[in-house]
Amino acid sequence: MALTRFERFLASMLRGAVGMLFAVFQLLAPRRGADRSVRRLPPITNPLLRVPAMQLARMIRRREVTSVEVVQTYIDRIQEINPLINAMVKDRFSLALQEAAQVDKLIEEETGGEDVLEDRLPLLGVPFTVKEAFSLQGMPNSTGLVSRRGVISATDAPPVALLKRAGAIPLGVTNCSELCMWLESHNRLYGITNNPYDLERIPGGSSGGEGSILGGGGSVIGVGSDVGGSIRIPAFFNGIFGHKPTSGVVSNGGQFPPPSGQQPGFLCTGPMCRYAQDLLPMLRVMGGANADRLSLSSEVDLKRLRFFSVPHDGGSPLVSPVDQQLVLAQRRVVERLEADLGVKVQQLKIPQLKYSFQIWSAMMGAPGKDGKKPTSFAELMSDHGKKVWPLWEMAKWTVGLSKHTVAAIGLVLVEMFQRAQPTQFILQQKESLQKDLEELLGTDGVLLYPSHPHLAPKHHHPLFTPFNFSYTGIFNILGLPVTQCPLGLSAEGLPLGLQLVVGKQQDRLSLATAVFLEKTFGGWRDPGSIATATTRLDTSRGMSTTT
Repeated sequence: MALTRFERFLASMLRGAVGMLFAVFQLLAPRRGADRSVRRLPPITNPLLRVPAMQLARMIRRREVTSVEVVQTYIDRIQEINPLINAMVKDRFSLALQEAAQVDKLIEEETGGEDVLEDRLPLLGVPFTVKEAFSLQGMPNSTGLVSRRGVISATDAPPVALLKRAGAIPLGVTNCSELCMWLESHNRLYGITNNPYDLERIPGGSSGGEGSILGGGGSVIGVGSDVGGSIRIPAFFNGIFGHKPTSGVVSNGGQFPPPSGQQPGFLCTGPMCRYAQDLLPMLRVMGGANADRLSLSSEVDLKRLRFFSVPHDGGSPLVSPVDQQLVLAQRRVVERLEADLGVKVQQLKIPQLKYSFQIWSAMMGAPGKDGKKPTSFAELMSDHGKKVWPLWEMAKWTVGLSKHTVAAIGLVLVEMFQRAQPTQFILQQKESLQKDLEELLGTDGVLLYPSHPHLAPKHHHPLFTPFNFSYTGIFNILGLPVTQCPLGLSAEGLPLGLQLVVGKQQDRLSLATAVFLEKTFGGWRDPGSIATATTRLDTSRGMSTTT
């Protein structure tokens, strides 16, 4: 479905306006507090920080290393990098070390052998981090809202509790966007989080603190949530892996704000990690009994799968064109799948994807089965207190007196002008897309699709490209599982990546493909090592190499 002449004109006008508006906004926007001459992190020097979580658990069980050593190593790394990235907003280091000592004592006294521990406590002694929007006992649960500054969790969110029950040790909670509804992890309570590959860029949102601490080597596994790309966008921008599971498999309980209307069917809780091999065991733990629906123990033969590649959304005038480096990176994936697996990757155009933002927006605002509309963003911002008046808040923001970010204030303004009901045309596009993709993917299909049109943008830039999350958000509405995979680095030393989309309850297919892509393209890269390397672009492949 080609763009009309008017749509092409509108798109070019929007892109021109974006550049001018962003330049003006930079004069008013808050600045990064860290030394602006520092652009990346110090390199990782302790080899324990380069070991996948499941391998760490095995080493701890076999007494090759103690849990105290592993936890202390991660604490040291967080203390080294967090002043630069502002990703962890509250730690529990003392408690974590105490819990690690208890793990080591348990292993010392265990008489049943390693297999008993592995079966009962598969993540025993392994540290992890948690998005601050989740309840973690004794930790804040403000979701970046100043009025919730004093809220301390008395219990653990179900997926957090399951990870702890599997033996994992939480280190603390990480920053997110205000009320989890924006691409940048920035709020007036904890400040702004930076991307570990370039501190002048965003780590994404809303699970951006989680993405940043993982990408920077301060954590090996973590917990995120995703209603429009909030796992996958930070995973992409920070060069790590993230998985949005099949809807309803992992509990969404214990999060603030709670979803309403039809949103409970779109929100997903899932794993974020540096190593692809950790995704499946994490999902098995976080899903609890529901994980049985995914047949995660079944072997996957990649050579017997059908692969499809869609290079862009068809040209929505609301969304930026896909960066050419991402186009080339996706093409390289196609080439390697065909060469290494002997499969034929079919390139497709799916015209309904052009309406991804309109579909996401319409369904997010739709009433639930009880006929009730979802809680408005203005109500969530007020948090049962004084009503938020967006124009007044915007005026206060310009002089630094608002307790809210400009992104949150803007969302309230947009909400005031939204349609009460989705149009019949948009509903038809949604139903048609759902039917076509479910038939296409079946039980053995994997779709390659860009994660986002841009590489990690500069701070505040998403305010002027607000619809670019559509590349991820559409799959929340469709309920399809998606794995985000890193694919090396760009000419600027920023992560490249793409999404792997599969049919409902076929999560194991994208997880297995992610392991293949990690072996093929190298997976996560230490951002600190890049700072002292010479990076150049191989223009024929759209990938970077470091020497």
